[in-house]
Amino acid sequence: MNSVWQIIIIAVTLIAIFTQASAGQESYGASNYRMGSVPGTIVTEQKAIMVAQLHVKGRVLAINHADEIFRIKILSEQGTIHVILVNAQDGSVLQPH
Repeated sequence: MNSVWQIIIIAVTLIAIFTQASAGQESYGASNYRMGSVPGTIVTEQKAIMVAQLHVKGRVLAINHADEIFRIKILSEQGTIHVILVNAQDGSVLQPH
């Protein structure tokens, strides 16, 4: 009987670990951005998001990449939507709001 409880405790612990790990994957809302770099760029999407959030604190709603520019849409803590343009080559902000 003691080994049955040990197995149950291990199973519950593993489920809790995997649940927490999968919950962390949705930390940027509905956008399923790639963690790696986009071909032809130096700045990763994750780095571009960090740069954008230095200018506007809030939740990332979407990120798009076109013509060496990341377009990041952020819902601010005040409830307004901001679009931040980040240069994909050097990480500079092209349009802060």
